[in-house]
Amino acid sequence: MSDLPAAIIALACVITAHASPQEDIATQVPAARAILDTWQAENPVKAERKLHIVLWTPADRDPAPRYHERLNAILRDVRKFYGGEMDRLGFGPRSIRFDEGTEGKIKFHLIKGQHPYARYNGDSGHEIRTECLAQLFREGIDAEKETIVIFCNMSNWDSDAKKISQNSPYYAGGTHMRGTAWQVDSPILDLDFLSQNEPRVQDGQYGDISIGRYNSIFIGGIAHELGHALGLPHNCARDDESEAFGTALMGSGNRTYGENLRGEGKGSFLTLAHGLRLASHPIFCGSVKGVDIPANAKPTDLSMTPSGKGFDFSGKVTADPPVYAVVAYMDPEGGGDYDAPTTTAIPDGEGKFTLHCQSFSPGKSGELRVVYLQSNGVASGFLSATPFRYPYAVAADGKVDFSTARMKLLTAPLVEAVEAKDGPSVEAILVSIKILGDPALYAIAERYAKSTHPDLKTEVAPDISTILLADLKAATEKTGYGPPVRDRLPEGRGIITSGGKAFASGFYAHAPAEHVWELGGKWKTLKGNAGIADGKEGSVKFLILGDGKLLWESEVLKPGRTVSYEIDLTGVNRLTLLTDDGGDGRSSDWGLWLEPVLGR
Repeated sequence: MSDLPAAIIALACVITAHASPQEDIATQVPAARAILDTWQAENPVKAERKLHIVLWTPADRDPAPRYHERLNAILRDVRKFYGGEMDRLGFGPRSIRFDEGTEGKIKFHLIKGQHPYARYNGDSGHEIRTECLAQLFREGIDAEKETIVIFCNMSNWDSDAKKISQNSPYYAGGTHMRGTAWQVDSPILDLDFLSQNEPRVQDGQYGDISIGRYNSIFIGGIAHELGHALGLPHNCARDDESEAFGTALMGSGNRTYGENLRGEGKGSFLTLAHGLRLASHPIFCGSVKGVDIPANAKPTDLSMTPSGKGFDFSGKVTADPPVYAVVAYMDPEGGGDYDAPTTTAIPDGEGKFTLHCQSFSPGKSGELRVVYLQSNGVASGFLSATPFRYPYAVAADGKVDFSTARMKLLTAPLVEAVEAKDGPSVEAILVSIKILGDPALYAIAERYAKSTHPDLKTEVAPDISTILLADLKAATEKTGYGPPVRDRLPEGRGIITSGGKAFASGFYAHAPAEHVWELGGKWKTLKGNAGIADGKEGSVKFLILGDGKLLWESEVLKPGRTVSYEIDLTGVNRLTLLTDDGGDGRSSDWGLWLEPVLGR
């Protein structure tokens, strides 16, 4: 367990000049390689991991003309792109490897679907992959242990009208161990067209574009989705990276791939953050040493200090296999994670590191996500149940408020102790927090410590004029995902934060949720706030009912914003708080009722 005094934040203002992207590459990559290469060279376990390519077509369709020739050229260009970017970053020409067939061409596994074209659509990725698994297994490929790309013959090309549309799965996901990317093939997907401004084509999604732009989008899409299959999340370029290199591949770089060939821009590039991640991927480095060892990085001594226009995030990390790089994503609310710029740091010999966080969106709250890259290819904090996430808020003038993140850092040892049911440590940590002299912080910590065994009231003395609703026993509590909890987030995610602000009390109410209290007409008002948990990209609507009658409803809320309410409850016997999914499904709809208070 982390030692609380070691995590206490120093708030002295330290102004740190951020190095240029080229300076970061020149200094960080050799240091990262020294850790990574040294570990992999000791008792090495080499393996020729490869990317496996499938051409899947519905039962009533033949593959698009020249598919093998066209896609072979495209995939080699994508390999050249990755190799060139890794070389530019200082890792040498490490790149993807293919299963080479006869005549020097990439081997394609041609698989016929079980149903006609009309059966499938863009949501058919799982079904299509399932149809491919048996044949791949017969050919010696276990897709659960490999990285595969499935080109789906699901485009429709009208050569006379020059119209093209796609009805294909087009997404990907994966880790250093395995991954799948779904792509679309078409007769005009051709590397030879990438540099051409004519002819024009009518695309069902992108409208009137040149055939070169079409190929930028869809060849870039191959490179981009392959990145996801290799374990890369979205990110965007910092301003200084854009100026130097162009558009980040894992941001909107799927649309700018090769545009430099037409004189339309700088093209796409691989950020240092993602080059560092790929450096330990078995396909890129040829090492499978320790690939089955799970993520186990343990950060301690974490601190945040004002620096320049942002802050520095410092700490110490220990892990086995060792951490060779630390990556932070500065993700503003809204927009998914496409607009998350990155910063990187390399631990020193003692595991100490400092991330210089300077890229923020004015007027938006956001979340700092920290990922620890271990030498066996695993990324601690990425796709884990309790990732390292720290909310912040940015004023319209660009000033960053990281007080909520500070609270998360200071309460992290408490969260760990509560999850471990370590009562003595909980009490000791509460004492340490109280000594800090921050009443708001202590109130949050104290309620969190009691959140797993709250002392709920069924009756309230008449002389008590106000009470937190979280202190009153509910008649029923239902949530759309996970258990109904109060004064905390589920899954060990810590204190309640929404809109970049921390709250001492509240209800986790993942949509669709319903919380009901029998008030017996004894209360006159209810006031509080509502919002979405920081780090979630859902949309929710909040409603308050008294005896079945609607008393208040919010608009559909997106992340980063909270709303307040003050309701007249005179004569109300049954109070109901509802959380609705906002009309777009319940995915990521982590609604929160924040510090609701009953008044006489």
